[in-house]
Amino acid sequence: MTDHQLTDQGTAEAAEPVGPFEPPYYSVVFTARRIEGDHGYAETSQRMDELVETLPGFLGVDSAGTPGGLGITVAYFRDLDAIKAWRDDPEHRVARKRGREEWFERYVVHVGKVERSYGGRREAEAGVAGGGE
Repeated sequence: MTDHQLTDQGTAEAAEPVGPFEPPYYSVVFTARRIEGDHGYAETSQRMDELVETLPGFLGVDSAGTPGGLGITVAYFRDLDAIKAWRDDPEHRVARKRGREEWFERYVVHVGKVERSYGGRREAEAGVAGGGE
């Protein structure tokens, strides 16, 4: 899944968070430090974005990266079966292997069950945050 490029101010350009989704669901958090250079990463990342979106049970993805090469991608899935289907996808297996061998100095994956989810949007006229707690 693609790392969004950050501006000098450290914010993702034109990025909007996905969700919230109706719990329970699962999140897969992938955090990695990339090596310098592309080495085919961008093309493969774009293909993985396209592929995961076709997967039954995929809900969405949030992603961000820093100019120093740290990227964090959080993918949301309806259930563990959807995560397993993504893990076992043949193209995704090849991409993961390339990641370990060519693109990432280090990576960590966390899988968690989301039991609560909410969000909000700032009211333009009132200038206050909505939703949440």
